[in-house]
Amino acid sequence: MMNQITDTGKRDNPLLTKSFRFAINIVNLYKKLISQQEFVLSKQMVRSGTSIGANIHEAQRAQSAADFTAKMYIALKEAQETEYWLMLLKETDYIDHTTADEAIKDCEELIKMLTATTKKTSERIF
Repeated sequence: MMNQITDTGKRDNPLLTKSFRFAINIVNLYKKLISQQEFVLSKQMVRSGTSIGANIHEAQRAQSAADFTAKMYIALKEAQETEYWLMLLKETDYIDHTTADEAIKDCEELIKMLTATTKKTSERIF
């Protein structure tokens, strides 16, 4: 399955791979949270956390450079939102600090990668 996600004509795309793996971790964390009867914050987290990779995946078939950049900016915004939900879940003790710190670290890495990508593509367009 992983090969299908990353096989968009650009083999071994680290951003696609990382965002897909991150989404899997977010879904698994969501399943754990709902088993603990936490439904509100976890739903926000899973929506934004899985949207990151979906937007990156969709950007691979963008109609133009501007469309690609717009989708990557959406992914960046979703990553920043996900980081917020993870920090909130950590500080309210819904998820243990070790699990939260690992997820936040992965999210911060995605934010850095997306920031670099959007900066580079914006420079080409504008």
